[in-house]
Amino acid sequence: MSLNEPSFFKKILPKLHRLDDSSLQAVIKRLAEERSFLETLFHTIEDGVIVVNAKARILFFNEASMRLLGFDREQAETHAIGRFLPDIDWEDLLRKDSEGGLQLQRHELEVSYPRARFISLVVAPLDGDAVGSSGLVLILHDITDARKQTHDAIETERTQALTLLAASVAHEIGNPLNALSIHLQLMERELAKLQRGRPPAPAAREAGSRAPLDRLGDYVEVAKGEILRLDYIVKDFLQAIRPARPVLKRVSVNLVVSEAVDLLRPEFANRGISIDQELAAGLPEPLLDAGQIKQVLVNLMKNAMQAMTKGGRLTLRTSEGSQGVMLTVEDTGHGIPPEELTRIFEPFFTTRKKGSGLGLMIVQRIVTEHHGRIGVESHVGKGTQFRVWLPLHEPRPRLLPQAT
Repeated sequence: MSLNEPSFFKKILPKLHRLDDSSLQAVIKRLAEERSFLETLFHTIEDGVIVVNAKARILFFNEASMRLLGFDREQAETHAIGRFLPDIDWEDLLRKDSEGGLQLQRHELEVSYPRARFISLVVAPLDGDAVGSSGLVLILHDITDARKQTHDAIETERTQALTLLAASVAHEIGNPLNALSIHLQLMERELAKLQRGRPPAPAAREAGSRAPLDRLGDYVEVAKGEILRLDYIVKDFLQAIRPARPVLKRVSVNLVVSEAVDLLRPEFANRGISIDQELAAGLPEPLLDAGQIKQVLVNLMKNAMQAMTKGGRLTLRTSEGSQGVMLTVEDTGHGIPPEELTRIFEPFFTTRKKGSGLGLMIVQRIVTEHHGRIGVESHVGKGTQFRVWLPLHEPRPRLLPQAT
């Protein structure tokens, strides 16, 4: 049977009322064969496939999904999918599906049962963008080996790219160093004039030229600005090639968010961008490095600022997730095209003319070092949402409860 042709059932349905008993038996036999064919195909797919209903309870699943999540047939039937994938907000997904606004979503999960592995999860509504929910289809793909290969490839490429990166950084450092050198020479000349007690010529004063001390102040301000620029470039470079291990302490996530917002509020105000903070009360305090998580937020907020023209709105949310806390950074910018969405965490990939392509790579590395996860959802012309999940405790093996 060609998969591109209409199913046998669809072709025979209009003719059922004209069939005699023997013909109906032949139809039933053919339908049974077609069902057997589809079941065989369903269970031989290497990726896990799970179908859940509008209440997030499992309806269908194949053999691959049982291997990936470590459950048997009796455990899965009629159970909620949240029992096996508790780190996904299923209520929110089903609510969006019911409202007709759920689009295909991608997540990366780390599971520890039946063995530690990384899984790529694709979630799509069964009824497309229709209002009301008939359920979701989940496709699970084991990306453990791919992740390891990617990590090894990045490490190899990083070594090869350090020469190029060092040359680029040296070029960036060279410009502010030249400016520093020139303005420091001018400062020396002005200081020499002051030391010799030689005021500017009368003609220069009459022409409205500034006094030496005033010019000296200007030169100092320029030098300070270039020093700050140089410091930023060097720190960004060092963070990219030599990340520091996080020093974990119990920290209020809301406090970290507020400090990051206070740090960047003037820049957002200059662009006419409003900042909303929707911080949940009574959040538990996870183990994290406050400085590094603040850097994550600052990088994500700066990306959001670059994505929005004059005006716009940035929203930061905190909430309690499954055994952790969730940080959400959402903007109303131009969004990220699908073809770029899969590459945004790659080193040196950037869509900005002056971007280094290191910001989101650093963000992902910090989140990973905290045993957390980062996800992104973007719609072109509407905006982008980054979600960072941070665990409350150090990861430990998670066992499934015994079936009752």
